[in-house]
Amino acid sequence: MNGAMVTWACLVAEAELREPLPRRWAHSQGVAQRATEVAGVPGDDVGLLVSAAVLHDVGYAPRLAVTGFHPLDGARFLRDVHAADERLVRLVANHSLALLEAEERGLRDVLEVEFPLLDDQLLVDALVYCDMTTAPDGEMTSAEARLAEITARYGAHSLVGRFIGRAAPDILSAVGRVDTALASQPR
Repeated sequence: MNGAMVTWACLVAEAELREPLPRRWAHSQGVAQRATEVAGVPGDDVGLLVSAAVLHDVGYAPRLAVTGFHPLDGARFLRDVHAADERLVRLVANHSLALLEAEERGLRDVLEVEFPLLDDQLLVDALVYCDMTTAPDGEMTSAEARLAEITARYGAHSLVGRFIGRAAPDILSAVGRVDTALASQPR
């Protein structure tokens, strides 16, 4: 594991989220914990996964919200301010099927050009898994419960509700692929 990257990522996420958004910080910590639990899935990229997990929602920080689309705002912050690892930035930009939400916001082309999706499907799936099996308070949950919570919080007809409705089948497929990968690992 790239311990230096993980330590740096935790410090950056904490600095941006802990005070202004304590619940979002708790969620980010929980997602990072889930990433350590699925360490065998990404193999040598576990440090990258844990770093992306703790930073995936950094774009919600009020001082970073430029477009109001947290994956894009967070990725730009990591790229422009911190010159972060390109793969890390691309994972943050595209976490949890962000391209579909970007499309709802009229930002899909911008996201695709600035931060192309990584080709490593299992790594991308692992971040979806970690995010979508962690409740807002950082506790473990099922993907189905998490999808229902997001829909209830934002409303089914809101922009986020429409996105989650469209993304749900792909989110559940990603979670299923990670569950399969985890089940096939030696214990």
